[in-house]
Amino acid sequence: MSAHPEPQPPSTAGLPGRTAAQIRRDIDLQRHDLGSSVELLRGRVAELTDWRRQVQAHRSQLIAAAAAAGFALGGLMMLRRRR
Repeated sequence: MSAHPEPQPPSTAGLPGRTAAQIRRDIDLQRHDLGSSVELLRGRVAELTDWRRQVQAHRSQLIAAAAAAGFALGGLMMLRRRR
């Protein structure tokens, strides 16, 4: 799949009096566009759901969140001991 798709002739979709060949061509163009969109979406979903990549990309935020959670849990435990 190339970054620069081939230029497509203008669509005749919605024009009255289209021939069967024009309709087939429009269907094929739509099918191709849909297939390309699905492939791009599939790649993006795989990228966003890769937890290892997310951890690597957001390491400092995860460390800060873990530290904050640790302090919060520690504080709660100290409050319970005082009772």
